Amino acid sequence: MAQGPEEPIPGVDLDRPSVARVYDWYLGGTANWAIDREFGKMVLAAFPAGMYCARANRAFLHRAVRHLVRLGVRQFVDIGSGVPTMGNVHQIADEVAPDSRVVYIDREPVAVAHSRILLERHGDPERHAVIQGDLREPDELWQSVADTGVVDLDEPLALLVTAVLHIQQPGPDGRDLGPEAIARYREMLSPGSYLVLSQITHEGLPDDIARQLHAVIELYDTNVSKHVLRSNAEIHALFGDFELLDPGVTWTAAWHPEESGANTPVIDFADPSEAGMLAGVARKP
Repeated sequence: MAQGPEEPIPGVDLDRPSVARVYDWYLGGTANWAIDREFGKMVLAAFPAGMYCARANRAFLHRAVRHLVRLGVRQFVDIGSGVPTMGNVHQIADEVAPDSRVVYIDREPVAVAHSRILLERHGDPERHAVIQGDLREPDELWQSVADTGVVDLDEPLALLVTAVLHIQQPGPDGRDLGPEAIARYREMLSPGSYLVLSQITHEGLPDDIARQLHAVIELYDTNVSKHVLRSNAEIHALFGDFELLDPGVTWTAAWHPEESGANTPVIDFADPSEAGMLAGVARKP
């Protein structure tokens, strides 16, 4: 694994591992610090397949973007986009549609800073933007997206919320606001828009994966952030009355494998359930 920068930067908490930076390490990125790598090694000691599950989710993101571009989508809003590594939404979309537009959103300072650097070097300011924002504040975040001028919120777009909702989104009273926030985003999306979701589940996992995942969740809950695992039915409910595209809610590793591109991570599981995450794409009528 490549090593990340060790000098602190403003706004970065190096007293605790960061979800985004540890995920970046799983994906082979360099925007992580020693504290993130050490925690990641603890996770992989308890859950050796964890790195492959993260990469299978990234592969799902690649395939979902490619599929939606083929359906005519040209606007993407990526909430919880994380640190840019292993192919970003605008890079994937541009392979098929060079006129696509993307707004990235994250609340992690490192993710936002590195995304800005990437876009300055390889992006187009008229088609790409990154903002710091919080999923739990839908109306404020949506206004910030509009203020970029990159996407037209009155036209259909794809809202991407991948590998985010299993991280607890606490409100002032500690209650998880994830489903409530997603419901508000569904309201604000224009007709013809798409919602792309993926998250860890506790159902249907092979016994060994389920045991290991339980140990990992305890590690995260103690050292990083609380997690909320959802059932298949609960993940279905996040899509509301949107129309799920075939094959519906399924394992990340099983969603339209034919949409893989040359740069899509290749993960070979004995069974797709080993991916540990369910995913789906749905259209607003």
